[in-house]
Amino acid sequence: MALKITDECIACGACIPECPTNSITEGSPYVIDPATCVECVGHFDTPQCQSVCPVADTAILKA
Repeated sequence: MALKITDECIACGACIPECPTNSITEGSPYVIDPATCVECVGHFDTPQCQSVCPVADTAILKA
């Protein structure tokens, strides 16, 4: 289980502090580390990065 950030990312930074496993790093686009991303399972009911992302429908997808 992991998510990925696409080129549709607007680099707003809202997702970074929301990640409970610190799996998101800045870049162009931002990057989610698939080795540590657990889609918030065990932490929250839904992926927090998607819940705060203004363009989540196109920017944060299942890997």
